[in-house]
Amino acid sequence: MTSGILVLVLVLVAGMALRMPIGFSMLAAGIAYLIAKGQDIGLVAEQVGNGLYNSYVLLAVPLFVFAANIMNAGTVSERIFDFCRILVGRMRGGLAQVDILVSVVFSGMSGSAIADAAGPGLVTIRQMLKKPEYSRGFAGAVVVASATLGPIIPPSIPMVIYAMVSGASVGALFLGGVVPGFLMAGLMMVVVHFIAVKRNMPREAKIPLKEWPAIVYRGALPLSMPIVLLGGIYSGAFTPTEAAAVAAFHALILAGVVYRALTWRTFWGVIMESTRGSAVITMILAGSFILNYAFTAEGVPQAMALWVDSMNFSRIGFLLMVNVMFLVLGCFLDVSVLLLVFVPMLLPAAKLLGVDLVHFGVLVVLNMMIGLIHPPFGMLLFVTKALTGIPIGEMMKEGWPFLLMLLLLLLAMTLFPQIVLWLPQTMGYGGK
Repeated sequence: MTSGILVLVLVLVAGMALRMPIGFSMLAAGIAYLIAKGQDIGLVAEQVGNGLYNSYVLLAVPLFVFAANIMNAGTVSERIFDFCRILVGRMRGGLAQVDILVSVVFSGMSGSAIADAAGPGLVTIRQMLKKPEYSRGFAGAVVVASATLGPIIPPSIPMVIYAMVSGASVGALFLGGVVPGFLMAGLMMVVVHFIAVKRNMPREAKIPLKEWPAIVYRGALPLSMPIVLLGGIYSGAFTPTEAAAVAAFHALILAGVVYRALTWRTFWGVIMESTRGSAVITMILAGSFILNYAFTAEGVPQAMALWVDSMNFSRIGFLLMVNVMFLVLGCFLDVSVLLLVFVPMLLPAAKLLGVDLVHFGVLVVLNMMIGLIHPPFGMLLFVTKALTGIPIGEMMKEGWPFLLMLLLLLLAMTLFPQIVLWLPQTMGYGGK
């Protein structure tokens, strides 16, 4: 490790230990590296400016954030909840099954795990806590687990960022997440079924047939968004970045014009919340550009590739190593940091071994979703605790079956790449 990289790591760790915002910690570490190497610190502005200006795909991030916040503020979550209650509410443990199906639908609109937990998840938890058969820990665990579907089923904010870092096709990444996402949802529903049968959890009351048309009508328009987005992308009507603008406009029309659920005060709150969320991501992106400059200048990615080559890893061996690495790091670091700092270091080794970048990207994102539901970082655990007051310990006690299921699915996706690649290849993706 060179003196410059040592200074960079020390400043970055110190900033995080002092609870400095991660974006500022990354920028400070990059500036410290340039000073230690005797380089012009004006390189920070150059790297950040060029990185942001040349990344057209990044425009999708604030637009998807805005779309998710609009839907959470505009009664869309409640409408989707009522619609899904018709479909799976009569199953044992009906409310938990409804939450998983709601997350599938909401995932096709927002691309964010946090938005899923804070919107539809909160609606479901409130309903479950009204019934004694659902413990607090179980209610929180189901919501936290199902929220991980957000960035797997397209659209996906982490996949957009990964595409910027790797150069992989955003459209192929979105398609690559479809089959794993539905497998995740199906397996979660199986887990809930066994727990519900064991604990004799209730079914939801039967909804009279005469009420179905009104409920379906209320939920049909929000359900149209995934169809519009994915249909537009894969028909060539608009790019994935333009799809984010379509999603934001679609959500605004639904919540503001059709449902009349947005006041000017609420709309201003949505704008401010979206601005804050986008600013946090942008600051992390800015910090990552200068850190990646430092790592590239020091030859870290190339050294990683040479080390992997010297170890004679097979593709599967390399991917298993990456899984372990991200599962550990995901317990301590933010998703954006993992995507923007560690993924670029691993990409040359992945390319050297012939690992498909779409397969690699979906695996990386799933690893990070598992990190979101595992302490000590576990952002979804902290968000759910802040919104509901459910202790993290109770959620973890009830959440281990979901965590185990996700780990088994991750292993299956690692060993059988076609779980990810079948749909993209069917739609014309050529690979690599």
